[in-house]
Amino acid sequence: MSLRKLVAGNWKMNGRMAQLEEALAVAAANPDPAAELLLCPPATLIAAMSQALTGSSVAVGGQDCHAAEAGAHTGDISAGMLADAGASHVILGHSERRADHRETDADVAAKTRAAWAAGLVAIVCVGETEVQRDAGKTLAVIGAQLAGSLPEGATGANTVIAYEPVWAIGTGRTPTGEQIAQVHAFLRQNAPDATIRLLYGGSVNPGNASDIFAIDNVDGALVGGASLKARDFNAIIAAANGT
Repeated sequence: MSLRKLVAGNWKMNGRMAQLEEALAVAAANPDPAAELLLCPPATLIAAMSQALTGSSVAVGGQDCHAAEAGAHTGDISAGMLADAGASHVILGHSERRADHRETDADVAAKTRAAWAAGLVAIVCVGETEVQRDAGKTLAVIGAQLAGSLPEGATGANTVIAYEPVWAIGTGRTPTGEQIAQVHAFLRQNAPDATIRLLYGGSVNPGNASDIFAIDNVDGALVGGASLKARDFNAIIAAANGT
């Protein structure tokens, strides 16, 4: 089955109002892309970016949400708040959240349910550390994360799965094509719905994007640093578009 590719940019804790120009440049360069496009800026920019990109080919997403709809959770943002600000997607279970905030698979599953309830598409991240890979536990770790992080009811309409090997995020290191293919084949076999897109993330850049997109079962990319500059992100989009 051939699924439409999704190219998503995760700005992480980067970006001010001035950087909206980069988002606008992405939209201007891609009026009718073959791939689906998404930018996930810091929460402070979601509303402004969503407004700026209205009517364009670029959707806007959040980087996390709380599992509760509302309440006494100082500093947190609910899925409904993200949707109200103009988001259509939300990244959940990113390795930086799992490590820095000690989020468990159960936490990610609860947030995923909250995202669905708010009408958001959940981009659920899984991935192994370098120690786990070296110990030959990659598929076991990812299988456990997948089983624990995806609630019942995940479909291609409400969920995307992103494989991000922890040791490749922001390091400039990228797994071999064979390693990526092995994990994505495993994810395809274990995903609850054949229409769920599988993204690769981890040091994706203009130089390696074409090779990554050519790998079986890679339905797009979750891009970090290279999504901050329109020039780099547009080159990755071009690779996804096959141009």
